[in-house]
Amino acid sequence: MKFLHTSDWHLGRAFHRVNLLGAQAAFVDHLVETVREREVDAVLVAGDVYDRAVPPLPAVELFDRTLHRLADLGVPTVMISGNHDSARRLGVGAGLIDRAGIHLRTDPAGCAEPVVLADVHGEVALYGLPYLEPALVKDQFGADKVSHEAVLGAAMDRIRADLAARAPGTRSIVLAHAFVTGGQSSDSERDITVGGVEAVPASVFEGVDYAALGHLHGCQTINERVRYSGSPLAYSFSEVHHRKTMWLIELGADGEIGGAERIDAPVPRALARLRGRLDDLLADQAHAVHEDAWVEATLTDPVRPDDPMARLAARFPHTLSLAFDPEGREEESGSSYAQRLRGRSDQEIAEDFVAHVRGGGRADEAERAVLQGAFDDVRADDSRQETHR
Repeated sequence: MKFLHTSDWHLGRAFHRVNLLGAQAAFVDHLVETVREREVDAVLVAGDVYDRAVPPLPAVELFDRTLHRLADLGVPTVMISGNHDSARRLGVGAGLIDRAGIHLRTDPAGCAEPVVLADVHGEVALYGLPYLEPALVKDQFGADKVSHEAVLGAAMDRIRADLAARAPGTRSIVLAHAFVTGGQSSDSERDITVGGVEAVPASVFEGVDYAALGHLHGCQTINERVRYSGSPLAYSFSEVHHRKTMWLIELGADGEIGGAERIDAPVPRALARLRGRLDDLLADQAHAVHEDAWVEATLTDPVRPDDPMARLAARFPHTLSLAFDPEGREEESGSSYAQRLRGRSDQEIAEDFVAHVRGGGRADEAERAVLQGAFDDVRADDSRQETHR
């Protein structure tokens, strides 16, 4: 069987205020054509269909058209909700839509109820494991603690139990939305840290033939059977070197991965990160290749030049971001607040604040536990409120 693995569409998201709905529609066209041309047996969408819980109407309309087009292909599609989606909203009408071959898996309680496909070699069970907020599902899954690893492990235990009760030789695929150890993140992903433990080991997916992951925006292979498709479009300049693709996975007769091919996604416009003095950026012919790109420029002039954005835009009309990093300044004292926080979790920032107001001395174990509990409670409360809006 051939499966097309994609994720993190983030319908409705903009790129530095540039509307990407047209580019997202072009990606859907490409996906539908790929399914048709490559004779795909099922489409897997591993979460973050929308960019936010209450998406704008044009994004909802694009999603609606996408569902109709996928259904018209007669090729089964399995979708899960991600941490950006409202699971309740995305799952509205799931039972009815299921009849059209579009299988929305947004309820954690149904994670061990697979979509079952068959070919000449037997059945393939496709399990949709939506994003699990640990504080909300810990008791439901009987997990021993509030962590991503604990709740994912408990959910996978249910999946493995269902699989064990099926006919010998049944092949299996799991869709999940999580941060797996070894994955490379980018600036455009929302932090899903809970209690300082953001990553789960790839071993949590042992026992299934393929894990189709979502959340991280770079296409990457954790191991042969655990892969991220990445987002189809770049959503931050940190993705400047990403090659945006989907995985075309061939699952063999005995559950072996017979092939894993990257299918390139359409690129609406290249990205470029430029750094240097303004006059040098404007004169250097090596930058001619970036004149039609979306540009992030960091100026290193010792003194801020006059009217820098307008001057940049004269050569690079699609400049979207402008920053200043003057030559010779001390890195820490000159860096912005946002730069100093980049890559740090909420927990780490809070612990730093404790040390700052105390005048030295890190938070102790008891204080870290209090901070962790507070963040867990806020995240859980936000999720509860979201389901009732």
